[in-house]
Amino acid sequence: QVQLVESGGGLVQSGGSLRLSCTASGSIPKIIVMGWYRQAPGKQRELVAHLTRGGSKDYGDSVKGRFTLDRNDARNTVYLQMNSLKPEDTAVYYCNARSEGDRSIVENWGQGTQVTVSS
Repeated sequence: QVQLVESGGGLVQSGGSLRLSCTASGSIPKIIVMGWYRQAPGKQRELVAHLTRGGSKDYGDSVKGRFTLDRNDARNTVYLQMNSLKPEDTAVYYCNARSEGDRSIVENWGQGTQVTVSS
């Protein structure tokens, strides 16, 4: 089991920046991939960015060049730096950690944090 605690959401004007943090606890060595997804009202949850155990990163097309995902292994924390925010970035952002379960892969989710970008 992996527990995830998020922080850093809020309200920002278009063009502004926010940084989200997600700290993991529990079965840390079993985490394969960790990152962020988001879900806007009436839309499906989509990948924002994720980071593999080996350090490879992947970003959603809509955030490439604007968002940066980093991690601090000593703190078991990943950080999502969001720059040049747009109103269409408004969504609930969820931290995700994919981990090795006893017999299958487990998707662990945080409680979600609201990001609102005003125009």
